[in-house]
Amino acid sequence: MTIRFASFNLFQFVKPPYSWYIKKDKFSNEDWEKKTSWIKEQIKQMKCDIIGFQEVFSTDALEELTKELGFEYFVSVDLAKTHKINKNVYISTTVALASKYPILEIQKVQVHGKSIINHDFKGHFKFSRIPIKALIELPNKQKITVYVNHFKSNRLNEFEYIFNKNNTLEQKKEQTKEALKKDYSKALKQRLCETSSLYYDFKKTTTPIICMCDLNDKEFSLSIDALTNREYHEKVRENKKGKAYLLYDAYYLFDKKIYNPHPLQKEIRRTATSYYQGYGNVLDYIFVSNEFNIKNKNKNTLGKISSYEVFDKHLQDNPHGSLLQSDHAQVVCEIEFD
Repeated sequence: MTIRFASFNLFQFVKPPYSWYIKKDKFSNEDWEKKTSWIKEQIKQMKCDIIGFQEVFSTDALEELTKELGFEYFVSVDLAKTHKINKNVYISTTVALASKYPILEIQKVQVHGKSIINHDFKGHFKFSRIPIKALIELPNKQKITVYVNHFKSNRLNEFEYIFNKNNTLEQKKEQTKEALKKDYSKALKQRLCETSSLYYDFKKTTTPIICMCDLNDKEFSLSIDALTNREYHEKVRENKKGKAYLLYDAYYLFDKKIYNPHPLQKEIRRTATSYYQGYGNVLDYIFVSNEFNIKNKNKNTLGKISSYEVFDKHLQDNPHGSLLQSDHAQVVCEIEFD
């Protein structure tokens, strides 16, 4: 049995006559038809069973769209807010989940108070978008917990640190220490509080986990450590270092093959999922728990990552995306269950 999961940032999914953020930003009926037609076609090409959506304003419209495509189950745990004076203008967005298999239970992920204190967050903390936590039963009766997230963005791109696979957790913490202490990067601190809250929710989850998200942070970022790495939060025994993860980036659990490689090519370059000032970044991810990590030779393994795809044809034509499509690529992970 194979199940395909996807993360899909819809980019201002707002049904007319509603606007996003300011009155003039809205779709005509004709443009809305073009946008929804593109989304439907993209979903058909992705051939997914479970999809996590970001930038959802018009929840009812998305539920109708996904049910037309065979997704019998649809949930959201929050509604996008509208302006106090003009109720036709949305001022916040939310996330949603569509599934072809029964959603048995849904929850709002709760803020982890101790993490907020540990990060010295000033003022009242709340998620940028409340994450979804859903218990889903697959055709083989296996139950999994699916999370859908959209973390805080940094629109000004200030103090956005770029790390690589050789940077240690200690190096990352040291480099960001001053910016976090002096609140130079409130967006980064917000993200770390959000991802830390998710981490502690993962810890108390007893079923296998699939986490689909627009992280709004780059590969090898401190945000990923806060989301997945025990060493970020707690002391880990020396013999457990290097295997201290609650979740793993599914991209690295799929064995990629290079066909007709260039003689000097040592590895495959990861495909960007979003572009900023012409430079590509990986912002969209699917993380999975240890039950799907065959590289750890875990006796509780339930399956393996059989493919990992990035649907970015629309970004190849226009790197910054189009309102009638999306400014993000879609990430699809296929899991082959034992």
